[in-house]
Amino acid sequence: MVFTTGRGSAAGYKPSPCIKVATNAELYQRMPEDMDINAGQIITEGVAMEEIGREICDKILRVASGEVTKSEAQGLGDYEFVPWQIGAVM
Repeated sequence: MVFTTGRGSAAGYKPSPCIKVATNAELYQRMPEDMDINAGQIITEGVAMEEIGREICDKILRVASGEVTKSEAQGLGDYEFVPWQIGAVM
């Protein structure tokens, strides 16, 4: 999954890896341990949109080949995916 965020949603989506794309450089600098890609460079550094797109595509291929995303490394998503919830659910 590729998840774009501008506010810094600290979430994971097990069992699927989640590649997080920061939509602004400030967020990427504030949460480097949780953001995989800094798309804010398009505005702040004049990086071409195509280059960021290529970076996202390359990251997808690496993650599909086994590279761990930052949210996976932190264990995020452990509680979002519960296939057999036992007991009351609200």
